Amino acid sequence: MTALTDPVRISIACHGGRGHTARLGEAVRTGASRVPHTEVTSVQVDRITDQEWHRLDDADAIIFGAPTYMGTASSAFHTFAEASARRWLTRRWQDKLAAGFTNSGSMAGDKAGTLGYFATFAAQHGMLWVSLGLAPGWNSSSGSEFDLNRLGFHQGAAAQSPVDDRTGTVHKSDLATAEHLGHRVAELTRTVVAGRRALES
Repeated sequence: MTALTDPVRISIACHGGRGHTARLGEAVRTGASRVPHTEVTSVQVDRITDQEWHRLDDADAIIFGAPTYMGTASSAFHTFAEASARRWLTRRWQDKLAAGFTNSGSMAGDKAGTLGYFATFAAQHGMLWVSLGLAPGWNSSSGSEFDLNRLGFHQGAAAQSPVDDRTGTVHKSDLATAEHLGHRVAELTRTVVAGRRALES
């Protein structure tokens, strides 16, 4: 039997676009890494290798990320998703935990379409979706743009960056929200994995 102090493995499968979504991915990784006994790896889906496919196969949780273009995830992410069909056929990702994050130029920016797409993609693989788990921020007179979940999404972490920004700058609240998501997924993954190992014993 594997000891409960052995690490759980989380992979972040992301297409970085112009840099903003990659910054979110770094924040997700930071949050997940704060949970003890957690190994976090990042995979750039637009140039994924055979070794990285196997890394996703061996992960206990996969967090998906991509920019929102025209109401859905980027074409590079869709290419990756379609290439995962072999895993779908063998149910290789069955019962792994899953979550998602995205960025667009507008406050709403149809990011719900991308997060919903990620959730459907995960469900097709038989994965267990982890929501953001936060109430909306910045929705009262006492709130501010620095509240967690300032954009008010629930399915995952969402960020907004000006369309003319070329520096990869992401709002501090959005980075903190992404970090919260990573930490939440890591904690829940440890709980699920510990429960499964206890049943195996």
